[in-house]
Amino acid sequence: MKRRDVYVDLYGHEIALAGLDAEERRLVARLRRRAQTHPDWTAFDNYWMRQVGALYDARGVSRRVSRASVPVRIAQDLSNRLGIAAGLIRPDDYRSELDELIREQFPSRQAFCEATGIADDALSDFLAGRQELPLDRLNAALEKIGYRLHIVPALAQKKTG
Repeated sequence: MKRRDVYVDLYGHEIALAGLDAEERRLVARLRRRAQTHPDWTAFDNYWMRQVGALYDARGVSRRVSRASVPVRIAQDLSNRLGIAAGLIRPDDYRSELDELIREQFPSRQAFCEATGIADDALSDFLAGRQELPLDRLNAALEKIGYRLHIVPALAQKKTG
């Protein structure tokens, strides 16, 4: 696959552009150009949502379906990059991934703590960034619920795909 047929997101995931039609390709190009001007984060979000909505509404595509489209995935990634550059959000890390795991797989933080053996206050301090959990302790706790830590390559944050 040619490099121009792939968009690489903030976390190194490749998004294939080959399946996009001409209008979708033009939309993605407009979104990328707009993001490169470093607009206000909220203004960019409003812009891309209007642009994507207009394209897919004109085609009669439901919002549920359009939310899973390649242009939306790219727009969300560009938005994340702008938010990070502006210091308004931080890139996902192991804390945010753990918080997401807890929200999606457990009815409460307390239930997660009971399943893993991590103390409630230690988890709260860890997720808030006030305290670290030793890696061996965190990994052992995750193994109790069928998960483990994983090392992935770091990417430059300033590129816009």
